[in-house]
Amino acid sequence: MIPVTPLSADRSSTLATDISERLNAAIREHLLAAFAPDNTKKLREFSAPEAAELLDVSGQFMRKVHAEGVLPEPAVNRGGRRYYSGQEIWQAREILERTSRKKGHYLPRRMEGEKLQVWQLMNFKGGSSKSTTTIHLAHYFALQGYRVLVVDLDPQGSLTSMCGISPEIEFDGPTIYDAIKYEDSVPMAEVIVQSYFPGLSIAPSRLILSEFETESAVHSSPEIPFYFKIRDALAQVEADYDLVLMDSPPQLGFLTIAGMAAATSIIVPMTPSMLDVSSTAQFLELAGAYMGVIEEAGAALDYDHFKLLITRDEPTDIPSQQITSFMRALFQDRVMSATALKSTAISDATMLKQSLYEVVRSDMTRATYDRARGSMDAIGREIKAMIHQTWGRI
Repeated sequence: MIPVTPLSADRSSTLATDISERLNAAIREHLLAAFAPDNTKKLREFSAPEAAELLDVSGQFMRKVHAEGVLPEPAVNRGGRRYYSGQEIWQAREILERTSRKKGHYLPRRMEGEKLQVWQLMNFKGGSSKSTTTIHLAHYFALQGYRVLVVDLDPQGSLTSMCGISPEIEFDGPTIYDAIKYEDSVPMAEVIVQSYFPGLSIAPSRLILSEFETESAVHSSPEIPFYFKIRDALAQVEADYDLVLMDSPPQLGFLTIAGMAAATSIIVPMTPSMLDVSSTAQFLELAGAYMGVIEEAGAALDYDHFKLLITRDEPTDIPSQQITSFMRALFQDRVMSATALKSTAISDATMLKQSLYEVVRSDMTRATYDRARGSMDAIGREIKAMIHQTWGRI
Protein backbone atom coordinates (compact mmCIF):
# COMPACT_ATOMS: atom_id res chain seq x y z
CA MET A 1 0.00 0.00 0.00
CA ILE A 2 1.11 3.56 -0.70
CA PRO A 3 1.47 5.50 2.56
CA VAL A 4 -1.01 8.35 2.93
CA THR A 5 0.85 11.52 3.77
CA PRO A 6 -0.43 15.10 3.88
CA LEU A 7 -0.03 17.07 0.69
CA SER A 8 2.35 19.98 0.79
CA ALA A 9 0.66 23.33 1.15
CA ASP A 10 3.76 25.52 0.72
CA ARG A 11 3.89 26.54 -2.92
CA SER A 12 1.84 25.71 -6.00
CA SER A 13 4.84 24.11 -7.70
CA THR A 14 5.50 21.91 -4.66
CA LEU A 15 1.85 20.94 -4.44
CA ALA A 16 1.77 20.00 -8.12
CA THR A 17 4.94 17.93 -7.69
CA ASP A 18 3.52 16.17 -4.63
CA ILE A 19 0.31 15.31 -6.47
CA SER A 20 2.26 14.11 -9.50
CA GLU A 21 4.57 11.88 -7.46
CA ARG A 22 1.72 10.34 -5.49
CA LEU A 23 -0.39 9.79 -8.60
CA ASN A 24 2.51 8.24 -10.53
CA ALA A 25 3.27 5.91 -7.60
CA ALA A 26 -0.38 4.83 -7.42
CA ILE A 27 -0.55 4.25 -11.18
CA ARG A 28 2.67 2.24 -11.10
CA GLU A 29 1.41 0.07 -8.23
CA HIS A 30 -1.88 -0.56 -10.03
CA LEU A 31 -0.16 -1.44 -13.29
CA LEU A 32 2.25 -3.80 -11.57
CA ALA A 33 -0.68 -5.58 -9.95
CA ALA A 34 -2.83 -5.71 -13.09
CA PHE A 35 -0.11 -6.18 -15.69
CA ALA A 36 2.84 -7.89 -14.06
CA PRO A 37 6.04 -7.70 -16.14
CA ASP A 38 6.11 -11.48 -16.52
CA ASN A 39 2.44 -11.59 -17.49
CA THR A 40 2.77 -10.61 -21.13
CA LYS A 41 -0.31 -9.88 -23.19
CA LYS A 42 -1.47 -12.70 -25.46
CA LEU A 43 -3.97 -12.90 -28.26
CA ARG A 44 -6.97 -15.15 -27.65
CA GLU A 45 -7.73 -18.28 -29.66
CA PHE A 46 -10.20 -18.22 -32.54
CA SER A 47 -12.88 -20.86 -33.10
CA ALA A 48 -13.02 -22.79 -36.38
CA PRO A 49 -15.95 -20.69 -37.73
CA GLU A 50 -14.05 -17.49 -36.84
CA ALA A 51 -10.90 -18.77 -38.55
CA ALA A 52 -12.87 -19.70 -41.68
CA GLU A 53 -14.47 -16.25 -41.76
CA LEU A 54 -11.09 -14.53 -41.42
CA LEU A 55 -9.65 -16.66 -44.23
CA ASP A 56 -12.76 -16.03 -46.35
CA VAL A 57 -13.46 -19.74 -46.83
CA SER A 58 -16.22 -22.12 -45.80
CA GLY A 59 -16.14 -24.47 -42.83
CA GLN A 60 -16.31 -27.35 -45.29
CA PHE A 61 -13.18 -26.08 -47.04
CA MET A 62 -11.34 -25.89 -43.70
CA ARG A 63 -12.27 -29.48 -42.85
CA LYS A 64 -11.15 -30.58 -46.31
CA VAL A 65 -7.69 -28.98 -46.18
CA HIS A 66 -7.11 -30.42 -42.72
CA ALA A 67 -8.20 -33.89 -43.84
CA GLU A 68 -5.87 -33.70 -46.85
CA GLY A 69 -2.97 -32.53 -44.71
CA VAL A 70 -2.70 -29.20 -46.53
CA LEU A 71 -3.06 -27.40 -43.23
CA PRO A 72 -1.62 -28.86 -40.01
CA GLU A 73 -3.99 -29.45 -37.14
CA PRO A 74 -4.08 -26.56 -34.67
CA ALA A 75 -2.46 -27.16 -31.31
CA VAL A 76 -5.75 -26.74 -29.44
CA ASN A 77 -8.62 -29.18 -29.94
CA ARG A 78 -11.26 -29.21 -27.23
CA GLY A 79 -14.04 -31.78 -27.50
CA GLY A 80 -13.42 -32.23 -31.21
CA ARG A 81 -13.54 -28.48 -31.87
CA ARG A 82 -10.53 -26.77 -33.39
CA TYR A 83 -9.24 -23.48 -31.98
CA TYR A 84 -6.60 -21.46 -33.80
CA SER A 85 -3.99 -19.08 -32.47
CA GLY A 86 -3.37 -15.86 -34.36
CA GLN A 87 -0.04 -17.29 -35.51
CA GLU A 88 -1.71 -20.45 -36.83
CA ILE A 89 -4.16 -18.35 -38.86
CA TRP A 90 -1.23 -16.33 -40.21
CA GLN A 91 0.59 -19.54 -41.18
CA ALA A 92 -2.59 -20.88 -42.81
CA ARG A 93 -2.68 -17.78 -44.99
CA GLU A 94 0.88 -18.37 -46.13
CA ILE A 95 0.22 -22.05 -46.92
CA LEU A 96 -3.05 -21.44 -48.78
CA GLU A 97 -1.57 -18.52 -50.71
CA ARG A 98 1.07 -20.78 -52.25
CA THR A 99 -1.59 -22.98 -53.90
CA SER A 100 -4.20 -20.29 -54.58
CA ARG A 101 -5.25 -19.62 -58.16
CA LYS A 102 -5.87 -15.99 -57.29
CA LYS A 103 -2.71 -14.20 -56.18
CA GLY A 104 -3.25 -12.12 -53.07
CA HIS A 105 -6.47 -13.82 -51.96
CA TYR A 106 -5.05 -15.04 -48.66
CA LEU A 107 -2.16 -12.57 -48.35
CA PRO A 108 -3.47 -9.31 -49.84
CA ARG A 109 -0.12 -7.58 -49.51
CA ARG A 110 0.97 -4.78 -51.76
CA MET A 111 2.65 -5.80 -54.96
CA GLU A 112 5.36 -4.25 -57.07
CA GLY A 113 4.42 -0.70 -57.99
CA GLU A 114 1.92 -0.34 -55.14
CA LYS A 115 3.07 2.32 -52.69
CA LEU A 116 3.16 1.99 -48.94
CA GLN A 117 -0.07 3.22 -47.36
CA VAL A 118 0.50 5.69 -44.52
CA TRP A 119 -2.71 6.76 -42.81
CA GLN A 120 -2.70 9.38 -40.09
CA LEU A 121 -5.53 9.82 -37.59
CA MET A 122 -5.54 13.34 -36.21
CA ASN A 123 -7.67 15.87 -34.35
CA PHE A 124 -6.76 18.14 -31.46
CA LYS A 125 -10.07 17.47 -29.71
CA GLY A 126 -9.57 14.95 -26.92
CA GLY A 127 -12.10 12.13 -26.77
CA SER A 128 -12.51 11.86 -30.53
CA SER A 129 -11.50 8.16 -30.36
CA LYS A 130 -8.24 8.48 -32.32
CA SER A 131 -6.39 5.78 -30.38
CA THR A 132 -9.43 3.50 -30.16
CA THR A 133 -10.02 3.73 -33.90
CA THR A 134 -6.31 3.24 -34.65
CA ILE A 135 -6.01 0.02 -32.64
CA HIS A 136 -9.19 -1.42 -34.13
CA LEU A 137 -7.96 -0.67 -37.65
CA ALA A 138 -4.57 -2.17 -36.84
CA HIS A 139 -6.13 -5.40 -35.59
CA TYR A 140 -8.63 -5.55 -38.44
CA PHE A 141 -5.95 -5.32 -41.11
CA ALA A 142 -3.52 -7.64 -39.33
CA LEU A 143 -6.23 -10.30 -39.10
CA GLN A 144 -6.86 -9.79 -42.82
CA GLY A 145 -3.25 -10.71 -43.59
CA TYR A 146 -1.70 -7.28 -44.09
CA ARG A 147 1.69 -6.34 -42.62
CA VAL A 148 0.80 -3.44 -40.34
CA LEU A 149 3.00 -0.94 -38.51
CA VAL A 150 1.47 1.42 -35.97
CA VAL A 151 3.40 4.55 -35.04
CA ASP A 152 2.47 6.11 -31.71
CA LEU A 153 3.06 9.86 -32.04
CA ASP A 154 1.34 10.66 -28.74
CA PRO A 155 3.78 11.05 -25.80
CA GLN A 156 1.03 9.72 -23.51
CA GLY A 157 1.56 6.32 -25.14
CA SER A 158 -2.05 5.09 -25.08
CA LEU A 159 -1.63 3.16 -28.32
CA THR A 160 1.65 1.72 -27.05
CA SER A 161 -0.13 0.36 -23.98
CA MET A 162 -2.88 -1.17 -26.10
CA CYS A 163 -0.21 -2.99 -28.11
CA GLY A 164 0.95 -4.81 -24.99
CA ILE A 165 3.76 -2.47 -23.94
CA SER A 166 3.35 -0.59 -20.66
CA PRO A 167 5.94 2.20 -20.75
CA GLU A 168 5.01 3.16 -17.19
CA ILE A 169 6.42 -0.02 -15.65
CA GLU A 170 8.75 -2.11 -17.78
CA PHE A 171 9.52 -0.61 -21.15
CA ASP A 172 12.82 1.23 -21.40
CA GLY A 173 13.80 0.39 -24.97
CA PRO A 174 14.10 2.80 -27.91
CA THR A 175 10.97 4.57 -29.11
CA ILE A 176 9.90 6.52 -32.17
CA TYR A 177 11.63 9.50 -30.57
CA ASP A 178 15.01 7.79 -30.95
CA ALA A 179 14.42 7.44 -34.69
CA ILE A 180 13.39 11.05 -35.33
CA LYS A 181 15.47 13.09 -32.86
CA TYR A 182 18.03 15.51 -34.26
CA GLU A 183 21.15 14.14 -32.59
CA ASP A 184 22.30 10.52 -32.30
CA SER A 185 19.19 9.11 -33.92
CA VAL A 186 18.98 5.36 -34.47
CA PRO A 187 17.69 3.37 -37.48
CA MET A 188 13.93 3.02 -37.56
CA ALA A 189 14.21 -0.78 -37.60
CA GLU A 190 15.80 -0.66 -34.14
CA VAL A 191 12.80 1.04 -32.51
CA ILE A 192 10.12 -1.19 -34.03
CA VAL A 193 8.77 -3.95 -31.78
CA GLN A 194 6.85 -7.00 -33.01
CA SER A 195 3.64 -7.13 -31.00
CA TYR A 196 1.88 -10.19 -29.58
CA PHE A 197 -0.58 -9.78 -32.48
CA PRO A 198 0.72 -11.59 -35.63
CA GLY A 199 1.28 -9.19 -38.50
CA LEU A 200 1.32 -6.12 -36.25
CA SER A 201 4.43 -4.16 -35.23
CA ILE A 202 4.71 -0.90 -33.33
CA ALA A 203 7.05 2.04 -33.10
CA PRO A 204 6.25 2.77 -29.43
CA SER A 205 6.06 6.03 -27.56
CA ARG A 206 7.01 7.32 -24.14
CA LEU A 207 6.87 10.73 -22.50
CA ILE A 208 10.35 11.55 -23.87
CA LEU A 209 8.70 11.98 -27.28
CA SER A 210 7.45 15.38 -26.11
CA GLU A 211 11.07 16.55 -26.37
CA PHE A 212 10.67 16.50 -30.16
CA GLU A 213 8.41 19.54 -29.89
CA THR A 214 11.05 21.55 -28.00
CA GLU A 215 13.95 20.34 -30.12
CA SER A 216 12.19 21.10 -33.40
CA ALA A 217 11.72 24.72 -32.37
CA VAL A 218 15.49 24.96 -31.94
CA HIS A 219 17.05 22.56 -34.45
CA SER A 220 14.69 22.48 -37.43
CA SER A 221 16.21 24.23 -40.43
CA PRO A 222 15.95 24.24 -44.24
CA GLU A 223 18.74 21.67 -44.25
CA ILE A 224 17.09 19.48 -41.57
CA PRO A 225 13.35 20.27 -41.70
CA PHE A 226 11.29 18.76 -38.89
CA TYR A 227 8.44 17.85 -41.22
CA PHE A 228 10.54 15.25 -43.06
CA LYS A 229 11.66 13.44 -39.91
CA ILE A 230 8.86 10.87 -39.79
CA ARG A 231 8.72 10.48 -43.56
CA ASP A 232 12.44 9.69 -43.71
CA ALA A 233 12.21 7.24 -40.80
CA LEU A 234 9.37 5.33 -42.48
CA ALA A 235 11.29 5.22 -45.75
CA GLN A 236 13.91 3.06 -44.03
CA VAL A 237 11.40 0.23 -43.40
CA GLU A 238 9.03 0.79 -46.30
CA ALA A 239 9.63 -2.64 -47.85
CA ASP A 240 8.53 -4.46 -44.69
CA TYR A 241 4.95 -3.19 -44.47
CA ASP A 242 1.76 -2.71 -46.43
CA LEU A 243 0.08 -0.23 -44.11
CA VAL A 244 1.27 2.28 -41.53
CA LEU A 245 -1.23 3.77 -39.06
CA MET A 246 -0.17 6.86 -37.10
CA ASP A 247 -1.95 7.99 -33.94
CA SER A 248 -1.39 11.71 -33.36
CA PRO A 249 -1.37 13.67 -30.10
CA PRO A 250 -4.42 15.85 -29.35
CA GLN A 251 -2.67 19.01 -30.53
CA LEU A 252 -1.44 20.54 -33.74
CA GLY A 253 2.28 20.60 -32.93
CA PHE A 254 5.46 19.52 -34.67
CA LEU A 255 4.66 15.81 -34.27
CA THR A 256 1.23 16.06 -35.87
CA ILE A 257 2.55 18.23 -38.70
CA ALA A 258 5.47 15.87 -39.33
CA GLY A 259 2.91 13.06 -39.50
CA MET A 260 0.90 15.05 -42.02
CA ALA A 261 4.00 15.38 -44.21
CA ALA A 262 4.58 11.61 -44.06
CA ALA A 263 0.98 10.52 -44.62
CA THR A 264 -0.55 9.36 -47.87
CA SER A 265 -4.08 9.65 -46.46
CA ILE A 266 -5.73 11.43 -43.52
CA ILE A 267 -8.63 10.50 -41.25
CA VAL A 268 -10.10 13.08 -38.88
CA PRO A 269 -12.23 11.29 -36.24
CA MET A 270 -14.92 13.49 -34.72
CA THR A 271 -17.91 13.02 -32.46
CA PRO A 272 -21.31 14.33 -33.63
CA SER A 273 -21.71 17.24 -31.22
CA MET A 274 -21.72 20.92 -32.08
CA LEU A 275 -18.82 21.56 -29.71
CA ASP A 276 -16.70 18.93 -31.44
CA VAL A 277 -17.73 20.10 -34.91
CA SER A 278 -16.63 23.64 -34.01
CA SER A 279 -13.37 22.36 -32.55
CA THR A 280 -12.71 20.24 -35.65
CA ALA A 281 -13.38 23.25 -37.87
CA GLN A 282 -10.75 25.25 -36.00
CA PHE A 283 -8.33 22.33 -36.15
CA LEU A 284 -8.73 21.94 -39.90
CA GLU A 285 -8.35 25.69 -40.42
CA LEU A 286 -5.01 25.61 -38.61
CA ALA A 287 -4.00 22.36 -40.32
CA GLY A 288 -4.71 23.89 -43.71
CA ALA A 289 -2.58 26.91 -42.87
CA TYR A 290 0.33 24.72 -41.78
CA MET A 291 -0.05 22.55 -44.87
CA GLY A 292 0.31 25.69 -46.97
CA VAL A 293 3.51 26.66 -45.14
CA ILE A 294 4.98 23.19 -45.60
CA GLU A 295 4.12 23.16 -49.29
CA GLU A 296 5.72 26.57 -49.76
CA ALA A 297 8.85 25.14 -48.15
CA GLY A 298 9.00 22.50 -50.86
CA ALA A 299 7.11 19.50 -49.44
CA ALA A 300 4.40 18.00 -51.64
CA LEU A 301 1.28 17.08 -49.67
CA ASP A 302 -0.72 15.02 -52.11
CA TYR A 303 -3.19 12.89 -50.16
CA ASP A 304 -4.96 9.96 -51.78
CA HIS A 305 -7.82 10.31 -49.31
CA PHE A 306 -8.84 12.94 -46.76
CA LYS A 307 -11.82 11.70 -44.76
CA LEU A 308 -13.91 12.66 -41.77
CA LEU A 309 -14.99 9.75 -39.56
CA ILE A 310 -17.99 10.00 -37.24
CA THR A 311 -17.15 8.33 -33.91
CA ARG A 312 -19.21 7.65 -30.78
CA ASP A 313 -22.25 7.53 -33.07
CA GLU A 314 -25.62 7.09 -31.34
CA PRO A 315 -28.29 6.15 -33.94
CA THR A 316 -31.13 6.80 -31.46
CA ASP A 317 -29.87 10.25 -30.39
CA ILE A 318 -31.73 12.77 -32.53
CA PRO A 319 -29.42 15.82 -31.99
CA SER A 320 -26.29 13.83 -32.86
CA GLN A 321 -27.98 12.36 -35.94
CA GLN A 322 -28.95 15.85 -37.06
CA ILE A 323 -25.31 16.91 -36.85
CA THR A 324 -24.23 13.77 -38.72
CA SER A 325 -26.76 14.52 -41.47
CA PHE A 326 -25.55 18.13 -41.56
CA MET A 327 -21.95 16.99 -42.01
CA ARG A 328 -22.89 14.54 -44.76
CA ALA A 329 -24.90 17.18 -46.61
CA LEU A 330 -22.07 19.68 -46.31
CA PHE A 331 -19.11 17.45 -47.19
CA GLN A 332 -20.79 14.49 -48.92
CA ASP A 333 -18.25 11.74 -49.66
CA ARG A 334 -15.60 13.43 -47.51
CA VAL A 335 -17.49 11.89 -44.59
CA MET A 336 -16.99 8.13 -44.40
CA SER A 337 -20.14 6.08 -44.83
CA ALA A 338 -19.27 3.83 -41.88
CA THR A 339 -19.36 5.19 -38.34
CA ALA A 340 -17.91 4.00 -35.04
CA LEU A 341 -20.79 3.38 -32.68
CA LYS A 342 -20.85 4.62 -29.12
CA SER A 343 -20.97 1.28 -27.33
CA THR A 344 -20.35 -0.20 -23.92
CA ALA A 345 -18.66 -3.10 -25.74
CA ILE A 346 -16.01 -0.77 -27.13
CA SER A 347 -15.53 1.15 -23.88
CA ASP A 348 -15.34 -2.06 -21.82
CA ALA A 349 -12.75 -3.54 -24.19
CA THR A 350 -10.73 -0.33 -24.16
CA MET A 351 -10.67 -0.30 -20.34
CA LEU A 352 -8.91 -3.67 -20.57
CA LYS A 353 -6.52 -2.27 -23.21
CA GLN A 354 -8.12 -4.43 -25.86
CA SER A 355 -9.94 -4.08 -29.14
CA LEU A 356 -13.15 -5.89 -29.97
CA TYR A 357 -11.10 -8.31 -32.07
CA GLU A 358 -9.42 -9.56 -28.90
CA VAL A 359 -12.62 -10.01 -26.92
CA VAL A 360 -14.46 -13.33 -26.87
CA ARG A 361 -18.00 -12.65 -28.07
CA SER A 362 -19.57 -14.77 -25.33
CA ASP A 363 -17.93 -12.58 -22.67
CA MET A 364 -20.26 -9.71 -23.59
CA THR A 365 -23.91 -9.21 -24.38
CA ARG A 366 -23.89 -10.69 -27.85
CA ALA A 367 -26.22 -8.20 -29.52
CA THR A 368 -24.17 -5.30 -28.11
CA TYR A 369 -20.91 -6.91 -29.22
CA ASP A 370 -22.25 -7.68 -32.71
CA ARG A 371 -23.39 -4.09 -33.30
CA ALA A 372 -20.09 -2.63 -32.14
CA ARG A 373 -17.98 -5.18 -34.01
CA GLY A 374 -20.09 -4.63 -37.13
CA SER A 375 -19.38 -0.90 -37.04
CA MET A 376 -15.61 -1.46 -36.73
CA ASP A 377 -15.65 -4.06 -39.51
CA ALA A 378 -17.49 -1.58 -41.73
CA ILE A 379 -14.84 1.09 -41.14
CA GLY A 380 -12.10 -1.42 -41.93
CA ARG A 381 -13.82 -2.55 -45.13
CA GLU A 382 -14.32 1.03 -46.31
CA ILE A 383 -10.67 1.92 -45.73
CA LYS A 384 -9.57 -1.35 -47.36
CA ALA A 385 -11.59 -0.39 -50.45
CA MET A 386 -9.87 3.01 -50.52
CA ILE A 387 -6.45 1.37 -50.19
CA HIS A 388 -7.20 -1.07 -53.01
CA GLN A 389 -8.49 1.83 -55.12
CA THR A 390 -5.19 3.64 -54.59
CA TRP A 391 -3.32 0.47 -55.56
CA GLY A 392 -5.42 0.21 -58.72
CA ARG A 393 -7.07 -3.08 -57.76
CA ILE A 394 -10.63 -1.75 -58.08
